[in-house]
Amino acid sequence: MQNKSVYLNGAYVPLNEAKISVLDRGFLFGDGIYEVIPVYNGQLFHFQQHMERMELSLAGIRLANPHDRVQWLNIIMPFLDSGQDQSVYVQITRGAAEKRDHAFPKNIAPTVFVMCSEVLPYEGKYTGIRAISVDDSRWGLCNIKAITLLANILLRQTAIDQGCAEAILVKDGYVTEGAASNVFAVIDGIVVTPPKGNDILPGITRDVIVKIAQEHGIPCTEEVISLDALAIASEIWITSSMRELVPVVELDYRPIADGKPGPVFQMLDQLFQNYKQSLV
Repeated sequence: MQNKSVYLNGAYVPLNEAKISVLDRGFLFGDGIYEVIPVYNGQLFHFQQHMERMELSLAGIRLANPHDRVQWLNIIMPFLDSGQDQSVYVQITRGAAEKRDHAFPKNIAPTVFVMCSEVLPYEGKYTGIRAISVDDSRWGLCNIKAITLLANILLRQTAIDQGCAEAILVKDGYVTEGAASNVFAVIDGIVVTPPKGNDILPGITRDVIVKIAQEHGIPCTEEVISLDALAIASEIWITSSMRELVPVVELDYRPIADGKPGPVFQMLDQLFQNYKQSLV
């Protein structure tokens, strides 16, 4: 199926013909969740884990899942192209009510939207990116992959405005995650990433990197990282479904080590690429 077609509420339609009501609660309130699933050579990457995270997000906003996993797979499969790396975007909102009201409406159908796009390699992966640390001003349920992303957008734009690619978020002196990523650091020779909780989104790529490190004897732990510790880390990376692993070579206008992607990053990135190929 061509990328110009999307799935909306039971039908595949051209993107320019896909329409929702102006009373949709996703449009009015940001009342919904989303999921992003990478596709490598026509194969969905960790589909079951992405579905599990989506189900947890739906439960977190008290919205029933409109489809089971087999039905979701059947919806997504027509988009897949064996010759491309792709990104599948799934969004579910509470639907359109008869009037605007904060309270949950009764007896309305959720809005289900799916689209797919080609993904190109992220350029910053090869040279590294600049990042700044900023106060984490988001709400207290960041483990829900909600479509209400205004806080993340503003934080990331703060980084963009200062010539950086990502904002690393800090709450009470400790790193939570990036504005659109999870964070890893190499501190005293150990790979460290903040533990799961309400302060971070449980990244699928994050989990894969932790597992790969542990399976290959690379010291790795899930522990809190203070901003002071991050400032003296020998390596910092971010991870996300679409960017995979990306090295941070400058933080708060100071280079990390020699200002180049580090050896532990290089090793884990290669192991991740090998892992991807093993699944195809």
